[in-house]
Amino acid sequence: MAGEWEKVARWAGIGNNSRDGSSTGIGDEMAEEAMVQGTEENESELDASQVGGSDTTNAGGEGSADPVVSLRAELEQVRGERDQLLDRLARLQAEFENARRRDVKERADLRDYAVQNAVEPFLGVMDNFQLALKSDGTLEQLRAGVELILKQMEEALRGLNVQVIETAGAQFDPRIHEALGSIETTEFPDHQVLEEIRRGYKIRDKLLRPALVRIASNGAQVAE
Repeated sequence: MAGEWEKVARWAGIGNNSRDGSSTGIGDEMAEEAMVQGTEENESELDASQVGGSDTTNAGGEGSADPVVSLRAELEQVRGERDQLLDRLARLQAEFENARRRDVKERADLRDYAVQNAVEPFLGVMDNFQLALKSDGTLEQLRAGVELILKQMEEALRGLNVQVIETAGAQFDPRIHEALGSIETTEFPDHQVLEEIRRGYKIRDKLLRPALVRIASNGAQVAE
């Protein structure tokens, strides 16, 4: 701008003392206009640079704030998902505990029901035993009463599918019999059950306990 000012001054005759006053005035006016114009251009350039710098600063500020906002939003989302998972876990734990309690109660109810069905037929047997103990009958009458009670008990066992294992006259079977001893004899076949010491029972095809028996030992038949 200084070079332009010098050119304008020389063209307007500023500093030339040989020219008259009129020409000097015209030069002064033109110089002033040029000075004003240059000043306005400088101010415009300064304002533009300031505005541009301000825009750049604002843009940079907004750009630096975006990651923080995004991270906060993600954090809130993760917290919400965590709370949902914790709530779901609590519900599942409560449901599991309720299911476990129901299972325990159902098992107890089934056990009580099974015991009830097993015990109920024997209540009458116990009543008859108590009546027999209170009776003042003879020994033969007491014996007859006990035999009736035994038959009643056998009926109760059959109602539970409990069967007596056959022994007398049967051939010894180690699956259902347990030999407590043998009796030497030639009248009966070898290993035939001769005496029952304790009854054995089975429920359907399942052995509850084997029958204790004595079996025949026929040496002559073995020798043959």
